[in-house]
Amino acid sequence: MSTATRTEQDSLGEIQVPAHALWAAQTQRAVENFPISGITFDRRFIRGLGLVKLACAGVNKELGDLDQGLAEAIAQASREVADGAHDAQFPIDIFQTGSGTSTNMNANEVIASRANLILGQPQSVKSPVHANDHVNMGQSSNDVIPTVVHVAAYLAIVEELLPALDHLALGIRERAARDADVVKTGRTHLMDAMPLTIGQEFGGWAAQVEAARSRIAGALDELGGLALGGTAVGTGINTRAGYGKAVAARLAALTGHPFHEAGDHFMAQASSDTAVAVSGLVKAAAVSLLKVAGDLRWMNSGPLAGLGEITLPALQPGSSIMPGKINPVIPEAVIMVCAQVIGNDTAVTVAAQTANFQLSVTLPVIARNLLESIAFLAGAARVLADKAIAGLTVNADHIAEFVERNPILVTALNPVIGYDKAAKIAKTAYAQGRRLRDVAEEMTDLSAEELDRHLDPATMTRPGL
Repeated sequence: MSTATRTEQDSLGEIQVPAHALWAAQTQRAVENFPISGITFDRRFIRGLGLVKLACAGVNKELGDLDQGLAEAIAQASREVADGAHDAQFPIDIFQTGSGTSTNMNANEVIASRANLILGQPQSVKSPVHANDHVNMGQSSNDVIPTVVHVAAYLAIVEELLPALDHLALGIRERAARDADVVKTGRTHLMDAMPLTIGQEFGGWAAQVEAARSRIAGALDELGGLALGGTAVGTGINTRAGYGKAVAARLAALTGHPFHEAGDHFMAQASSDTAVAVSGLVKAAAVSLLKVAGDLRWMNSGPLAGLGEITLPALQPGSSIMPGKINPVIPEAVIMVCAQVIGNDTAVTVAAQTANFQLSVTLPVIARNLLESIAFLAGAARVLADKAIAGLTVNADHIAEFVERNPILVTALNPVIGYDKAAKIAKTAYAQGRRLRDVAEEMTDLSAEELDRHLDPATMTRPGL
């Protein structure tokens, strides 16, 4: 790797920057100041950053504040950033200045350097395109970074998470339809309860996922409100009236999504409440997937000493020492993703609590955790649908044995013989290990036909019919 450097300068003086880098002095200072985790902003955030700079360049050109040639070069460079051509030029650690100023300046410097090269000019502070004066025109880190958080999260949700949740819900419903009428033992408190069908149980999972999807989609309008236009503290100093509205409209045109100016710039910059709310909804979706994955593990347990109600696809050997063992690897991976998402939400919540006066000062960690949660959960939902739900086998004969031996079915006799008598029958069946039907025939005066009618498990799954 080359160790050649060039000299760059900012308001603090000169500093050596790698010769190959598009970034300049302020980015280099941040690289040297924050050698903490090695975690940098991901593609989603950098894409959002490029789109915001692209929109700002267009508005500045329309307003006549930015020379056309400079504006077009900045726009081209910003588009390249948005499209992923310069991701390696964003080396700053997530754990940096809380406003994300270092990363905003990273983008300004990279775009300025690239724009100058597009114009055939050298990378120099004396070149035509200036990082602050031109690329950052009409902006502040304090409104750019919260705007990028919203744009990046919005796009990740509509492009990745919502389609993945739709895919999972559809997969569950399709799989439920194949064994919709299989009657199985219900369980409450992990103990035998009244029967239900596979279709009803799986349908409940699908409804959970659909509800989670609906809640997240319902937050998109608020998430689409953008802080840009407030500049330093929300007043809009050094920018034109209507600038935020114009940039939001241009972003909407660029992306095809209804971004709009925040209703109150002071709130938009002084808090991260919307990000917290969205993170909470993503966490709630993770809890839904956690439920589905946990149920799959229980139902798959065995194959001899567990429930054995279903068999998940055999994807890989399950043990380095026990030959033939197969584990529920997909549900377990999903459970770990959900644990990470829940942890990320806690980080977002704690980070947002540090907002003081006119600025939320933990934006990089909020952005990183929120975007990671969205991406992880989208991936987990698709894997769960494709590698667990789609290929599982319902062990109908084994399930039927459980149902037949379940003394809790006596609940259906409560209206006929009373709770106390029914409890005695259930306890006797448990103690003697006998079929409930046989014990009920001995301990009641009900006819065989009446017992068959009341104790039919399939009828119990649809009592209103």
